[in-house]
Amino acid sequence: MERRAKIIATIGPACQDEKVLEKLLLAGMNVARLNFSHGTQEEHAARLAALRDISTRHGLPLAILQDLQGPKIRLGMMAQPLQIKEGDRIWIYSEETKRPDGVSIPVEFPELFNAVHPGDNILIDDGRLVLSVQSVEKDQALVKVKIGGELSSHKGINLPGVMLAIPAFTPKDKTDLIFGLQLKVDIIAISFVQNASDIQTIRKAIKGTGKGNPLLIAKVERPQALAALEDILEAADGVMVARGDLGIEMVPEDVPGAQKQIIQAANRKGKIVITATQMLESMTHNPLPTRAEVSDVANAIYDGTDAVMLSGETAAGDYPVESLVMMDRIIRQAEVNYDRWGQGKVLESDEHDDTVAISRAARELACDRDVEAIAVFTRTGRTAIGMSKTHPGVPLLAFTPVEETYHQLGLVWGVTPYRIPWANSMEEMIAQVETVIRERGLVKLGGQVVIVSGYPVSGSKQSNLALLHTVK
Repeated sequence: MERRAKIIATIGPACQDEKVLEKLLLAGMNVARLNFSHGTQEEHAARLAALRDISTRHGLPLAILQDLQGPKIRLGMMAQPLQIKEGDRIWIYSEETKRPDGVSIPVEFPELFNAVHPGDNILIDDGRLVLSVQSVEKDQALVKVKIGGELSSHKGINLPGVMLAIPAFTPKDKTDLIFGLQLKVDIIAISFVQNASDIQTIRKAIKGTGKGNPLLIAKVERPQALAALEDILEAADGVMVARGDLGIEMVPEDVPGAQKQIIQAANRKGKIVITATQMLESMTHNPLPTRAEVSDVANAIYDGTDAVMLSGETAAGDYPVESLVMMDRIIRQAEVNYDRWGQGKVLESDEHDDTVAISRAARELACDRDVEAIAVFTRTGRTAIGMSKTHPGVPLLAFTPVEETYHQLGLVWGVTPYRIPWANSMEEMIAQVETVIRERGLVKLGGQVVIVSGYPVSGSKQSNLALLHTVK
């Protein structure tokens, strides 16, 4: 059986060569992530064009994920690195104002001084340095060093527990979004989400352009997003467990529980869920992962994640292809044991949702009749996602006439997408599905499949039909 959980690989300097990209695709990359926190639009456009060409040449679906930067709080420009030690008292100040007397550090984000209060902690460089706020003035604050080290220009800042009154959608994001839509990206990941309105703002912006219908993935990076998780899931197409920032914004020991909470909630709601950050971090510079990393990836699969993501391992590491191959191996072994240790996926019941009811019925029919596969006919991909969340024990084949949906389904657990022509009748649809099944040897002659579709084929917006079909 094909691997069911999907792999996202971040594209960067280490893998942008076309030969390396081809190796990643053939090794099992399902989604290519373009991180707009780094690189230029021209660099991303060139990478996307190469990826599209390679996937088309090999006849393999490949989703392109555009990861928007979101608002980033960083130190300003410093003349030279500064060593600080525990107990030091220093000033931080807005770059837009006059530098205070004494040792001081510039900050690019003037809104910080309206948000922090005495007693708050300021974490710098992924939490490696910790400052405690002592007092706050108009555009500056006095801080005491709790954990010291070297400070240098543009290091990232985190403010655990501090509610920031800033939008998740910045002017840079808007420019990048329009650029991504012009390139026909399939998925957009939204950074710094704090509530459902952050998702709605971007969905409205996309609708205003009239270009495409990408899946929207909310990155859960802050406790505020965790508190608003149910509302965020209603507004988004899926979520990402962004464990890097989440592990800085909350105490590290709470992150594993948050991961399980997010995955379970997404599966219950029938939404896509990605687990990300530091999954095989040691393979950035080593040919093999640690045993802890192997367990981490496997446990994400057992938790029921749709996809796992490689970040620096492929974007900037010494072993990009080897990292993806190792990820593939770990997932396959975990899936062998899924029936023993995995968490079954359960869709919430909704008496008004035909897709949920039909997905459950199709799964039961497949189990009862021992069919060889479930074939889903879908235009938007929603039926295939719903069917995936029931975790059928047979191959899940998704047939769609829509190119965008064809690529997007590369992100969904257990789904193998196929592109077919438009069908105007049930008979035509079944004939097309059967042709693909026979030509590719997906089901033996005389074998049975469950076909899930909307009826009438040309007009129904929701799946309302599950049909038991014998391949002739």
